[in-house]
Amino acid sequence: MPECRVCGNYSKFNGGLCFSCYKKSQSDSSSHTDQEQSIGLSEKDRNFRYNMIKGRIAETLIQELFLSLGYNVFRYGMENTIPGIMELLKGVRSDVVNEIRRMPDFVIQNPRNKEVHFVEVKFRASGEFALKHLSKNYPFENAYFVIVSKRHIKCITYKELIEGKEITPTCRNYLGNRQEFDLEKEVILDFCEFAVQFFENV
Repeated sequence: MPECRVCGNYSKFNGGLCFSCYKKSQSDSSSHTDQEQSIGLSEKDRNFRYNMIKGRIAETLIQELFLSLGYNVFRYGMENTIPGIMELLKGVRSDVVNEIRRMPDFVIQNPRNKEVHFVEVKFRASGEFALKHLSKNYPFENAYFVIVSKRHIKCITYKELIEGKEITPTCRNYLGNRQEFDLEKEVILDFCEFAVQFFENV
């Protein structure tokens, strides 16, 4: 007589399960599936993390660019001072949280003239960046915005944004043209190639 392979009771199929064990196995399977679904990321959370990863890649690209040119580069944003704080504050809205989010990514120092600058890095697949993309009353009036796109690395200051200037796909605000930084254009071109490799499918 066929026996259940789990409990030894009668089974219709040789080496199969009895009715009770079969029902239990189906229930366990369903529960496991529900648990997997609950563990998975929501669409909103998935988009948040995807955008965070893109931003981190762009930041690392610019950090390594300045380091390769001998600059002193210091991570400045609160998420670098207190690891995990941005995750903790996700979805929270207050004046304090807004101030934290607006802190520039880096403080960089030119090794030649010792000048120090705030640098905020943004990835823009569209290659566009304007004053409207910043929160109102942005507090770091002397900040530089380095815009990484799929093809170029461009730069604009907060003061220029206030004057109505913008970063567009066709503008010539290339990072290598900023006299304040005195950068080697050949090195920037190398990093532009890195950007193409990292972001071409984004």
